[in-house]
Amino acid sequence: MLANRVTRRTALSITALAVGAVALSGCAGENASAAGDGKTLSIDYATYNPLSLVLKEKGWLDAAAKEQGVTVEWIQSAGSNKANEALRADAVQVGSTAGSAALLARSNGSPIKTISLYSQPEWAALVVNKDSKITTPADLKGKSVAATKGTDPYFFLLQTLEEAGLSEKDITLQNVQHADGRTALANGSVDAWSGLDPIMAAAEQDGAKLFHRNLDYNTYGALNARADFIEESPELAQLVVDSYEKAREWAVANPDETADILAEVAGLESEVAQTVINERSNLDVDTVPGESFTKVLGNIAPTLVASGDVSKQETVDEALATLVDDQFATKADAKNISGE
Repeated sequence: MLANRVTRRTALSITALAVGAVALSGCAGENASAAGDGKTLSIDYATYNPLSLVLKEKGWLDAAAKEQGVTVEWIQSAGSNKANEALRADAVQVGSTAGSAALLARSNGSPIKTISLYSQPEWAALVVNKDSKITTPADLKGKSVAATKGTDPYFFLLQTLEEAGLSEKDITLQNVQHADGRTALANGSVDAWSGLDPIMAAAEQDGAKLFHRNLDYNTYGALNARADFIEESPELAQLVVDSYEKAREWAVANPDETADILAEVAGLESEVAQTVINERSNLDVDTVPGESFTKVLGNIAPTLVASGDVSKQETVDEALATLVDDQFATKADAKNISGE
């Protein structure tokens, strides 16, 4: 249990994520030079990936890597799009995204592989202010909506619009980072927001309404690694996946403490973090990225093409067929990682 339970509110959460975004975008070149020396592992952590927070807090990966003469460098990702930018630039060798974002990145030439799954969350939904007259997706026609392109909430929005007989052309999309989307909704700059936890849970506590939810439009949390990293450092890649398995087992057994860690990092009140972990984060999942994972991505593949994010269906199909490398998750063993 953390020594101090955190009671900071949404403003701190937004500030922390915004700072993380700036830090990540500013250090790509610097970390790329260290990435190839074989002595530094650059890996991301993110508030949308609770296992990364547990792993960073506990120091298990750091200790295990140190035994191999490797230093772990932790870099915060403010969203899947930022994690993908860092992976493409070799600013991190391992990064966490939504499954949909991993497929998009691979479709557009990013040299990544999904090596493990870290959650099956309901982390995206459509959100409005408490006094909004919007009650259904069809009501979004002609309205302004905030979303972060290249992330699960964005693709959640596109699929929801399609289901309602609409498309992105029927709305005014404000492409901003997740924290900025929450701010835009709060100050009335947009009519709705396709939100992401834990920021969404904090907004909900402050009175915002989740007016449309659909678990089927949320893709898995995907742990991705650069293909060159996998080829050059397979033992280190296995160490990362083993460490993630230890963090997952610990988080499943200790949900309250996991929520405390999330609250600490994201600047959330305890009850908000509890909602995210206990109600909207399924961490007790098969971490091998198998058929259920690829099936979900197959469902969203046409949306990537229809939105213009990928040029043609064949490109997405090829990316999906080559995205997964399950060799490490298949052999994952938490017992290989020491620590309590």
